[in-house]
Amino acid sequence: MITLQGIYWLAGAYLLAVALLGLRDRHNPRRVTTALFWALLGAMFLAADRLPPVAVGLVVVALACLAGMGGLGRGRYDEPSLEAKQAEAARLGNRLFWPALLIPGVCVLFAVVLKDVSFAGRFLLGREQTTLVALGIACVVAAVAASRLTRQSPWSAVEQSRRLIDAVGWAAILPLLLATLGGVFAASGVGEAVADLVRMAIPVDNRLVVVVAYALGMALFTMVMGNAFAAFPVMTAGIGLPLLVQLHGADAAPLAAIGMLSGYCGTLLTPMAANFNLVPAALLELRDPNAVIRQQVATALPLLACNIVLMYVIVFR
Repeated sequence: MITLQGIYWLAGAYLLAVALLGLRDRHNPRRVTTALFWALLGAMFLAADRLPPVAVGLVVVALACLAGMGGLGRGRYDEPSLEAKQAEAARLGNRLFWPALLIPGVCVLFAVVLKDVSFAGRFLLGREQTTLVALGIACVVAAVAASRLTRQSPWSAVEQSRRLIDAVGWAAILPLLLATLGGVFAASGVGEAVADLVRMAIPVDNRLVVVVAYALGMALFTMVMGNAFAAFPVMTAGIGLPLLVQLHGADAAPLAAIGMLSGYCGTLLTPMAANFNLVPAALLELRDPNAVIRQQVATALPLLACNIVLMYVIVFR
């Protein structure tokens, strides 16, 4: 049986491999602290559930200190020449996109089609967090397919991903941290406070007004937090569940899906989503750090409007 714990162990082993490669990279002036950062994070994936909460908290503080004090750096990576890259791109063409397209396809296959498959009385996938397990499997399948397609070894994939993860730096774990922060906010009663404010500001008996408030709230709170996963528990606990599901009888499944997509519209519009918007600008060496955001405005705003219409039409039965 493939469980989420197995996916965590695989992610931890990968991060330890990245740390080892980084430690051996003498061209990185911060190779020791960079390797320590990824090694600590990998250790958390491997053993956080078996450590006392105090130890996990100390590791989180150490990660924050390493990132905040500029402890992450970039080194030299084993890359082919520009001519070799261009020749390989010409050979593969649009087939380069096949591994990426495999991820959603394989994820749906395991999460929807194969989730109830069992052998000798044991399910193929764990019963908890099935979608996350399926996503982990899909990423592994895509990595293997990319390795076969490009005729590169799996270790070469680790080396090239190290180049990317070093370029992104601490922002690579920002979505995880912000999602956790959203859960903390929801547990501390921020959702209830949002619900009280909304009840005072809008006529909650009007479906359309509440739908607009939820969709815009997801987008705006995502812009503040930098991640829709952080906004979702707060806005859903404050508006989605009490006002749309309980008061107006909305279907929770499509409401949550469209609500998350509304939050992603906010992701396209904020520099707080550094790993999505600022890091690409830095990697492309753009003069305007907000150039990516400016290009995404024309997509984000119409998509948000479409989400509002879809939410109003679909979620009520």
